[in-house]
Amino acid sequence: MSFNAEFDEHGRWRRERARQLQVLAEWLGGHDLLDAGARERLAQLQERLGSDKVMVAFVAEFSRGKSELINAVFFAGYGRRIMPASAGRTTMCPTELGYDPEVPPCLRLLPIETRLQTQSLLEWRSAPQQWERIDLDVNDPAQLAEAIEKVAEVRRVTVDEARALGFWHDEQPNDNPLRGSDGLVEIPRWRHALINMAHPLLKQGLVILDTPGLNAIGAEPELTVSLLPQAHAVVFILAADAGVSKSDLAMWREHLAPSAQRSDSRLVVLNKIDTLWDELSTPEHIEAQIRRQREHSAEVLGLQPQQVIAVSAQKGLLAKVRQDQALLAESRLADLERALADDVLSRRRDILRANVRSTLEQLQREVGQQLHARTRELVEQMQELEALRGKNASVIRQMRLRIEQEQQEFDAGGARIQAVRSVHLKQLKELFAQLGSSRLKADIADLAQALKQPGIKLGVKKVYAEAFGRLRLSFAEAQRMAAEVQEMLAGAFRSLNAEYGFVLQVPERLDLSPYAEELALIERNHLQYLGLTNVFRLAQPEFADRLAKAVFSRLRKLYDDASNAVELWNKTAASQLDGQLRERRKNFARRIEAVHRIQEAAGGLDERLSELQERLVEIEAEQAELVRLTSPDAETVPETPIALHRPEPA
Repeated sequence: MSFNAEFDEHGRWRRERARQLQVLAEWLGGHDLLDAGARERLAQLQERLGSDKVMVAFVAEFSRGKSELINAVFFAGYGRRIMPASAGRTTMCPTELGYDPEVPPCLRLLPIETRLQTQSLLEWRSAPQQWERIDLDVNDPAQLAEAIEKVAEVRRVTVDEARALGFWHDEQPNDNPLRGSDGLVEIPRWRHALINMAHPLLKQGLVILDTPGLNAIGAEPELTVSLLPQAHAVVFILAADAGVSKSDLAMWREHLAPSAQRSDSRLVVLNKIDTLWDELSTPEHIEAQIRRQREHSAEVLGLQPQQVIAVSAQKGLLAKVRQDQALLAESRLADLERALADDVLSRRRDILRANVRSTLEQLQREVGQQLHARTRELVEQMQELEALRGKNASVIRQMRLRIEQEQQEFDAGGARIQAVRSVHLKQLKELFAQLGSSRLKADIADLAQALKQPGIKLGVKKVYAEAFGRLRLSFAEAQRMAAEVQEMLAGAFRSLNAEYGFVLQVPERLDLSPYAEELALIERNHLQYLGLTNVFRLAQPEFADRLAKAVFSRLRKLYDDASNAVELWNKTAASQLDGQLRERRKNFARRIEAVHRIQEAAGGLDERLSELQERLVEIEAEQAELVRLTSPDAETVPETPIALHRPEPA
């Protein structure tokens, strides 16, 4: 399947699973089986399915055909170029394309001068008044393309101003922009661009990141330490006639290879193979040239040859616009689309499917235990009432007194349950403190101080390693504390189950290893800025400050995510106890009511036994329905087919 077709399928699957979870939540709520923990888990998973983003980042030096490739893969349905891709008109600032229904279709541009201020890109996103906004008409391709051309705008400034903005480095003259006859140099006019439009793929959660060349990337650490590592796939574009140039290799080694969690999340595109189409050469000779370039590029970059895909973006776009299937096949654009579909979307769906399956299996176990407990209590009530057959009023009265006595004893045992809660909350408070902002600030205080020091920052790499060493120990301690909480709950639940007949289940082990792995990834992402090649850049206060803000904001998000995982895990355990306490109190009330009705009417016994028998049949049906609704591939109401990949009304 092409990327577009696979993405349609991915979106349809997400919507079906979200509807399944909604139906399940409503059914559980209607049968008084939805406790706070289950409600929170279902809501979070529904939110994730509904808002899940798939980010594909396109990275290349200038003039590699990056924007043209984006046009060919995603925007050919407009019948023209949307991203600026003509000679001399290229993306000069990092550009994100996505869809937010809360924001009208528009292009937002952050002035390059904001680099002189201390706010991070994340902070600037929360200040929309500082961005220049241009409304977009998604039904007018010409207006759309004309507006988006602004991402290619430049300014001519003095060398001093370029140096202050991070585009001129005296110690690295080869990377500096050319100086004109007037002594001025050309720099991007904008620091960052956000394009919000209701393209069908963007509406389904696709986010496209179009990056500028090496000089612009290197001056914006937040791009390489936050945005690129979050991308589910990075497409690195080379020119087929040149292969891996020196600047290409520098960009790969400094900004892409270090941040790769998995090597197969990196795809390399050998673009412009049409430059090798030589009428004086045989097709076999041309194919051999392309194969050699692919193999050599893969060897230089340390990849497998199948990760280097040869295409012609320009011919692919032309073929799609003209609906020329022969030219489209020659462009080999379908090879890239299949790779994106197979390597990105299939892996993404596997992750989401595993989360859905895990949540449904856990809910089936927990709710199944609740239904089992209800069945057991109904059987006990029936046995209790059967024992009253032929008994006189005195025996029935004694039965009621015994039930009331049991209720009083159960209520008196609340102190013990409260003691369990108290110990649980104390341990939980300590665990939250371990993952709190105060602990994070303490662990990175030395690093923050080292990055603030003026001039050459000798020894900062050692301070950096020590800071992340403390962070790793902090996560290891949090994992140990979580294991202690679980061990305490396991003992308490076993005791309560034995004493009160509860069916409390110890929650699955809280696994913080994904957050520890993310911590290791953050550490690797920043290392390239602390080596000798960046020593002069790091000496610049503005750059060091942007680097510090990038790493600290990412660490704060990591710690917040870990704390949220702990909170959800805790709710799963606490809500079980609350739910079974409520169920037991209701059971006492139902038993007392049944005996009372028997005292009031001679036929009350048979009537109540009949009601209990009917309820047993209902619970058996509920158990079957629970299994059906928690099946990972449960049938849902089919959605109405929609036309995709055409411009939509705003």
